[in-house]
Amino acid sequence: MRLRVFSALPAVALAALVTAAPAVAATGAASGASDVADQLKKSPVYVDPGAAGQLSPAQADALAKKIKDADKPLFVAVLPNSAAFPKDSILGYLRTDTGVTGLYAIRLGDAFTSGADRKVMSPQAVKNLNSAVRAPGTGGDAATQLNTFVDKALPQMKGHAPASWGGGSNSGGGVNTGALVGVGAVVVAGGAGAYALVRRNRKKKAEEERAALQRLQVVVDEDITAFGEELDRLDFHPAEAGADDAMRADYERALDSYETSKSLMAKAERPADVTGVTQALEDGRFSLATLAARREHRPLPERRAPCFFDPRHGPSVEDATWTPAGGAPRQVPVCLADATRLRDGQDPMVREVDTDQGRRPYYDAGPAYGPWAGGYFGGGMLPGLLMGTMLGSMLSTPAYASDYGAGSYDAGSGFDGGDVSGSDFNPSDFGGGDWGDGGGGSDGGGFGGGDW
Repeated sequence: MRLRVFSALPAVALAALVTAAPAVAATGAASGASDVADQLKKSPVYVDPGAAGQLSPAQADALAKKIKDADKPLFVAVLPNSAAFPKDSILGYLRTDTGVTGLYAIRLGDAFTSGADRKVMSPQAVKNLNSAVRAPGTGGDAATQLNTFVDKALPQMKGHAPASWGGGSNSGGGVNTGALVGVGAVVVAGGAGAYALVRRNRKKKAEEERAALQRLQVVVDEDITAFGEELDRLDFHPAEAGADDAMRADYERALDSYETSKSLMAKAERPADVTGVTQALEDGRFSLATLAARREHRPLPERRAPCFFDPRHGPSVEDATWTPAGGAPRQVPVCLADATRLRDGQDPMVREVDTDQGRRPYYDAGPAYGPWAGGYFGGGMLPGLLMGTMLGSMLSTPAYASDYGAGSYDAGSGFDGGDVSGSDFNPSDFGGGDWGDGGGGSDGGGFGGGDW
């Protein structure tokens, strides 16, 4: 049972604060989470007997296989909506008791939430994923929702599956020594050839990454230059009449974002490194939008994604319906100018980039532009926006993330994933959970919640 002890309080006062009913509830929640955690240490998917009607054994096995094949630390629990699993704490308890760095998803009755360690996925990406799988038309049954979540999450995650899941067949049986000897002979005979093949594959992949980075360099340099020009045109001086500390802080953040973007691009060695550059530029443009609102005495802008058609347009102001060629309609974030164009029946001003087939919209230009777009549109949002486009199709595969580093930027983390971390994780990463039904604590993205 998790209770904080306040040694400075008199015993009578402490007893008055900790009543019997909450103690029983906390004990039940901790016990329930512990049982579920024991099962998740053995397999990525657990279905509680009380929720057996939500996900069949065959569906659970297929979902578990998908996660294992992707080699990612993604844990899924299907639980009944009962007092044993309180919404405001079950996510945090489950992460603590499992003790493995990863992404945790819970289907609790008909409600859903998830949370992740930041090493695995950013809070914003988790929040976007939660929203995406609850969107109208995505299906409300557990199998559809969980498969949608897993399919969207796997390409974006970092890390590897925990060793406790094991590998290969679970059918048991003894070890055939003769077979091992035969395999050993084959390995020795073919070792030189296999090593040469691995070297060729590594060299080929390194060449592909260099070519992708060179192509990205052009687009990112255009973005950095455009933002620098915005700063040059800005008619603001920290010492001018009417400037206050909040304005100066906005301006300072914009300048810092500009310098950060240049520094990160100068150090970029792989396409995945570009994500951090565009994240910095997106932060800088939002700081400028906030500064403009303060100077004009307008309400501060909501933190929204940049304009989908060209992030250089700045933060979006609304969502508009857009249909790509050959695709289905979807809502995308747009700037005021593009929103007006769409309402007037005109084409938006789409960002085009160079390809082997000439100039094309970035979302139809190939996989190299995924890390660039991912920095602007934050993990889980991007696949939904690009569904039906060339880049969207590539983003939906784990192979894409492996080759081009799609997902959240984490400079120099060196994270390998699936590591046992006990309770020494950051509880703020695991908020009370946005269950999508008005219940639970914070707006998702983290674990735990309550007074942590």
